[in-house]
Amino acid sequence: MNHQNETGSLIEKVRQETLDAEERIREHIIETRLEYSPFLSDSAGGSVYLKCENLQITNSFKLRGALNKLLSLTEEERERGVTTASTGNHGSAVAYGMDKFNINGLIYLPENAAQTKIDVIRSYNAEIKFFSDDCAKAEVKARQVAQEKGMVFVSPYNDMKVVGGQGTIAIELMRQLEKIDVVICPVGGGGLIGGIAGYLKSHNERIEIIGAQPEYCTHMYEAIKAGKIIEVPARPTFADGVEGAVEAGSVTFDICRECVDDFILVSEEEIKAALRLVMEKHFMLVEGAGVLSIAAYLKAKDRFKNKNVVLVISGGKIGLDKLKKLLCPTRVGGR
Repeated sequence: MNHQNETGSLIEKVRQETLDAEERIREHIIETRLEYSPFLSDSAGGSVYLKCENLQITNSFKLRGALNKLLSLTEEERERGVTTASTGNHGSAVAYGMDKFNINGLIYLPENAAQTKIDVIRSYNAEIKFFSDDCAKAEVKARQVAQEKGMVFVSPYNDMKVVGGQGTIAIELMRQLEKIDVVICPVGGGGLIGGIAGYLKSHNERIEIIGAQPEYCTHMYEAIKAGKIIEVPARPTFADGVEGAVEAGSVTFDICRECVDDFILVSEEEIKAALRLVMEKHFMLVEGAGVLSIAAYLKAKDRFKNKNVVLVISGGKIGLDKLKKLLCPTRVGGR
């Protein structure tokens, strides 16, 4: 099988998983709005739209993949229960699904998880376990417990059922916008961009898919550049929702390698500027990871002139502590 056939087979697999997910989860999610942005459109002479996944149930796209995975479980698997690990949004989504479908389980969080996200998970009566201050290590622990207790591990991204669930965003986009030239999407583990890219490319390979990552956390970008998943030094970022390494053997690596056309890396100041912009121009609260697409667009806006551009806003859980840092930064010398 040549490389072109391998790519086509991978895209077809994502497409089918997405179609299956659409049928499975549609009644349990909302079709989030696609909002035209006059300010961003005028800034580059194109047409820019915000796909508002911050307005999804649980305020994040993660619900789609989590529900698709949970609804794919057999009755026997449900009875055994599930585990997962998350910096917050995936945990919230799994907790919501566990509560809705009466599935028992454990949710592992790093000890430094945002209090806002912890509170949301607890509101669904989920049992939380804290482990390490590294989300990757918390994930290893959750997998270990799943194996020891015979539970099902629900990966935040490394599962085709999760990828297919996230891909249902692309189905909505094709209903909402007649012509799509570019989609810019936040990237952490690659489940979101993988699902969107795989499905859109199955319909029109000319749609440009661009990943947005913080300069402080470039795991997928560096993996694609190296041609394999590698260890990458990382620093805490205001876009904490995309922190964490891409695990070895992740299904999202091959999808991103074949379907993502480019990456744009953004600084912490560019992330903060994008957060202020979306609050000022669109009157929405969005988390740091959620505006990576806006920050990336603004950084490279000249290349998008006369194009229809979709910016995926991935989540809306920003804590009061981060809002304070964003809107009232410490003044040098107390001035």
